[in-house]
Amino acid sequence: MAGNREHYVPRLLDLPRALRSKSHFLFGPRQTGKSTLIRRQLDDALVYNLLDTKTYLDLSSNPGRLQQEVGEKRRVVVIDEIQRLPELLNEVHLLIEERRTRFLLTGSSARKLRRGGVNLLGGRARTLRLYPFTAGELGDHFKLDRALHRGLLPSVYFSDDPDADLEAYAGSYLREEVVAEGSVRNVPAFSRFLKVAALCNGSIVNFTNIAGDAQVPRTTVYEYFDILRDTLLLHELPAWKMSARRKPIRSSKYYFFDIGVVRSLQGRSLAPGTREHGEAFESWIMHELVCHRDYASGGALSFWRSTSGFEVDFIVGDHTAVEVKAKQNISPRDLKSLRALSEEGVLKRFLCVSLEPRVRRIGKITILPWRVFLETLWSGEYDG
Repeated sequence: MAGNREHYVPRLLDLPRALRSKSHFLFGPRQTGKSTLIRRQLDDALVYNLLDTKTYLDLSSNPGRLQQEVGEKRRVVVIDEIQRLPELLNEVHLLIEERRTRFLLTGSSARKLRRGGVNLLGGRARTLRLYPFTAGELGDHFKLDRALHRGLLPSVYFSDDPDADLEAYAGSYLREEVVAEGSVRNVPAFSRFLKVAALCNGSIVNFTNIAGDAQVPRTTVYEYFDILRDTLLLHELPAWKMSARRKPIRSSKYYFFDIGVVRSLQGRSLAPGTREHGEAFESWIMHELVCHRDYASGGALSFWRSTSGFEVDFIVGDHTAVEVKAKQNISPRDLKSLRALSEEGVLKRFLCVSLEPRVRRIGKITILPWRVFLETLWSGEYDG
C-alpha cells in the first residue's frame, strides 16, 4: 500500500456498549478499520490475532489453551480472523456458558464458518458489521469529490496515492480474498467476472450476459455473486413489491460496498455532469443508507421499478421514497418516477437528494441538498 497520513476517525459502532451484555461477531471487508476500532475501544481486552503465525499454531495445535489463558476473571476477549480457526468456537461456546466471558469474534465474512458447518454459538452471539467511513464519521474531513473518487476505505481515503492503493485492493487483494474463501479455483475467470460485475454496479443484473462477457458458465456467475455477498463486498438491494397500480419488477439490484473500489474495477474516471459521476453519487447514497440501516435503524431497504419503466432508487422501510440526482438544478422531468410512485398512495415521504443548495418542495416531493438529507436521515427522521 502507498503511504498514508495518520488520522483517527471515531466510528459509529460502540463495541464496549455492545459487549456489556452479549458476545458479538464483527464482520466487514478488509481495511474497513476493524483492528483500529478494537485497539481504540477495547484497549484492555485480551486479543488473539489469528493472522499471527505463532498465535495460530499455538491455538490450532491445542484449542483448549484458550480456556487456560482466559482465566476466570477475564470479561472481554477478542479473536481476530476467527474464520481461520473455526474449531475455536467450541471453546468460545464453553467459556460463554461456564464463565460468562464476552467475546468479539472478527472476520471478513461468516461464509467459511457456515460452509464448514461449525458451531456458530447457537444465538449466543449477535452480529455487527463494519463498513467504510460515513460522511458523519469523517465530519470536517469529508469532501464529496474526494469520496466519489477515492471511496471511503480508511486506508485509501487518507492515502498519499489513492489510485495505487485502489488498484492494489481491487486487483490482487480481492482475488486473494475470495480464493482464501476456498470457493474459487479459476482466478483468471474470477478476475474477468469482477470487471464485468463492476460495470453492472447499481443495476439489475442479467446473469446470462455476465456469463457470456466473463466467459464462465451461468451457474458460476451465481456462485461468484454469492461469494461477493457473503464477504460483504456486494450489497443486494431487493425490489419493493407493494405497488398496485403499476406492476413492479421483482429482480434485485447490486451495489459494490465501496465506490472507490468499484470505480477502480471499472477503470473509469469521474467528471461532474457525466453519467459516471451520477452513478457514483447514487452508490455513495446507497452506502449511507446501508450504514444507517445496519448501525441505527434496522429497517428494510429496497428500490422500485415498474414494468412500464418508472424507477425510484431507494425505498426506506415502507414509508420513504428516495430518488438521487447529481444535479444542481432538478427539473420536473427528474421527478416523474417519484410522482408516479406517489400516485400509489402507499408511502408518506417522497425525497429527491441532489446537489441543489437549498431545500424546496414541488407538490408531494421535497428536493433536498445531500447534506440536509444526511442530517435528517441520521437524526432518525426517516425511521418510520
